[in-house]
Amino acid sequence: MKKTALITGASSGIGKELAKIHASKGGNLVIVARRQEKLNELKSELENKYSISVFTITKDLSTPSSAKDIFNEVTKAGIEIDYLINNAGFGLRGKFHELPWDRQYQMMQLNMIALSELTYLFLPSFIKRNSGRILNTSSTASYMPGPLQAVYYATKAYATFFGNALAEELHDTNITV
Repeated sequence: MKKTALITGASSGIGKELAKIHASKGGNLVIVARRQEKLNELKSELENKYSISVFTITKDLSTPSSAKDIFNEVTKAGIEIDYLINNAGFGLRGKFHELPWDRQYQMMQLNMIALSELTYLFLPSFIKRNSGRILNTSSTASYMPGPLQAVYYATKAYATFFGNALAEELHDTNITV
């Protein structure tokens, strides 16, 4: 039976490469990003090359209802997620007090809240099956202060330590974080 991975930020960069790796191993995908055109290109490429199924969701995870919307779309489509890859994220450079607050808020929403909410929504089915994998893309930035990128470094620290805590909570299951 093919395993299905849900990958956020799948239209470019690390997310796109993770999608290609998963597809090359015969796994189905749910790919999420803001750019439908890029998602459609990747869907076509991966389905043709690997004979897998790719379900696309166009969503901006920096908006508050986005994680729940994604969960609802996946549930409505009857797709069971085996691997949750919380990859979407962005950073800003500049002095904290000079950067636009709305962009910093969006970064926190995307890099921390959406990641946590998606995990919260999909984890119960992993626990019920006693099976699943969660990958939170973080950074070495999570281990040090980040002048001129204060909020970015802080959000990556959140992703790292949130994942570490969940791994410990789930140590007696077949779920990895």
